[in-house]
Amino acid sequence: MVCIRQATVDDLLAMQSANLWCLPENYQMKYYFYHVLSWPQLLFVAEDFNKEIVGYVLAKMEEDAEIPHGHITSLAVLRTHRKLGIASKLMTSAQKAMTEVFDAEYVSLHVRKSNRAALHLYQITLGYDVNDIEAKYYADNEDAYDMRKILQPEKHAKRKEKSEKGEKGGATQQKEGWVAPSRRMEGDDKKAESASGAHGHSHGGVPCGHDHGQSDSHSHGGDHGHGQSQGHSQSHGHSHGGVACHGHGHGHAPAAAAAAPAATAAATGGKVLELD
Repeated sequence: MVCIRQATVDDLLAMQSANLWCLPENYQMKYYFYHVLSWPQLLFVAEDFNKEIVGYVLAKMEEDAEIPHGHITSLAVLRTHRKLGIASKLMTSAQKAMTEVFDAEYVSLHVRKSNRAALHLYQITLGYDVNDIEAKYYADNEDAYDMRKILQPEKHAKRKEKSEKGEKGGATQQKEGWVAPSRRMEGDDKKAESASGAHGHSHGGVPCGHDHGQSDSHSHGGDHGHGQSQGHSQSHGHSHGGVACHGHGHGHAPAAAAAAPAATAAATGGKVLELD
């Protein structure tokens, strides 16, 4: 008769011994302590009538995961006690604790591609699915199957549906958002043209109009800008380090800019407004 119970610190040496007998993937004692101190609810052992540990499951919760889920670190049963359903009972106990204690949505594990017995246990008996293949996962460069099992199907389905709706909505908003600024910029430019006929910025320290905050901006991590005035004073500013800099008078204004004082004088009744 074999009893499945929750593991304690006193069981760690026997668990490590079973691991050394059964598996090529071995761990230092501190790794067992890490599990039992962090997730004591998820460690289980199989104990026979002589109080000997004949199997164990070492499990944990994945830390800092967006979706709470567990992971089976290690599972082992001594050869003398295999084919008795002990591995299935250990796994079921750990999975149940993940759901009840930590509200895990699914559980994951890794298994060697060559381990046919374990693959049969996980896929056929326990209902795991292959999620991915991780190349050269083990120390001897053997590939591993990344396998997962959904522990809360209804919760998983709702979250998946919500995520899909969010992705569709985000794509629509992004598409509309891409068009809308162009429309606003075009409208503002027309208003600015009819009101002042100028869209420039400063050249040599002299402000030459306003562009209503619609200049093309590019962040390059510096703190200086380059303004240019050509023809009808179109501006293309650059934003550096998050600060919008609209020109420092680099270069010379073309001949068309010399007519600006006369145009300003005509617009103000013959009075030229000089700006220092």
